[in-house]
Amino acid sequence: MSDAEAPIPQPLLEDEELDLLDDFLDSERVDADALDLIGAHGFLMALAVAPRDMPAAAWIAELFHGEPTFADDAEREMILGLLERLRRNAIEVLEAGGLPELPFELELGDSAPEETPVGDWCAGFMEGVFLDEAAWFTDDEEAAATLLLPFMLLSGLFDDEPDMAELSGDTTRLEGLVTQLPELVLDLYLHYRVPPETPKPKPRRKQPAGRSKGSRKP
Repeated sequence: MSDAEAPIPQPLLEDEELDLLDDFLDSERVDADALDLIGAHGFLMALAVAPRDMPAAAWIAELFHGEPTFADDAEREMILGLLERLRRNAIEVLEAGGLPELPFELELGDSAPEETPVGDWCAGFMEGVFLDEAAWFTDDEEAAATLLLPFMLLSGLFDDEPDMAELSGDTTRLEGLVTQLPELVLDLYLHYRVPPETPKPKPRRKQPAGRSKGSRKP
């Protein structure tokens, strides 16, 4: 797909809504180990792509690493509603074949991925995978590993594994993967959420005009 043909990435929430989430996730009312906005965005994107849906209670507990201290029920409803809407909007964009807009610049600069928002986002994405890892790898482990490799490399979570060392040192490769992240998310969605097309049934052969099935040659 050329740049001219590539769809424009679509935001999943308004800037003001992202700011609200950012402020809350960065506050002392949330566990220190909870995901920040960038990590939560990646986490929810993984849930949008995941082979099966997870109960809200399970992913909320994982994202926050427990229960945050909400000011009141209204704040709880607002924050959880924004998180769920981000996930649902991601599904709608991907279902239509669109690309999600990611909340950071698609570049590494001179930094290692794990020192950038790119790495934080991919680490959050992998947290979403770990939440239901068996579902991601059960049907076709090799295809899953191939599709998830860019996210694994950029997350920095697997740098200690020998087979990742050479790949993680290839800065040109990593930069290329960063620019492709929205397309790579769509590839995953199509793999897990869109069933392969079944062959269309062949049309019945038509009888010659003027002759019925029961007619005989003269």
